Amino acid sequence: MRPRPDPVDPGRESVWSYPRPPRAEPTDARVAIEHCGVFVADTRESIRTLETSHPPTYYIPPYDIIPGVLRPAGGGSFCEYKGHAVYWDVVVDGVTLPRIGWSYPDPTRAFAALRDHVAFYAGPFDRCTVDGETVVPQPGGFYGGWITADLAGPFKGVPGSMGW
Repeated sequence: MRPRPDPVDPGRESVWSYPRPPRAEPTDARVAIEHCGVFVADTRESIRTLETSHPPTYYIPPYDIIPGVLRPAGGGSFCEYKGHAVYWDVVVDGVTLPRIGWSYPDPTRAFAALRDHVAFYAGPFDRCTVDGETVVPQPGGFYGGWITADLAGPFKGVPGSMGW
């Protein structure tokens, strides 16, 4: 099931039509991450997760992440839908971006496609893009969604959205 267009602006995809519980789907959109003049990741084979009120989170396959930039960060978290996550630092040209990525080494059956793919917070990087468009990080600090112009909100993470 594809997300429905926003009823107010049919040219945009409404995050309120995304499912709960969330789902994962492959996308051939070009997803790229740049930092310190280096393409940290560049793929057309990511998996995006869709969840009601959240912009998509993009999970990048390990073979499309530049070798040697990921360093285990320690710690973890638990998602009731995806399972146990591990965290990653990204190190580029001696600059460390702590706990900026996460992955699911043993995801739940419904999210098996995410195995070993890595998602990243967009904010700390110099530039993250989807099909050439620079994304806006999902507000709130905790959430890892990437906002593009084709999405309609409001998005979870804005002030007052804690109970959504």
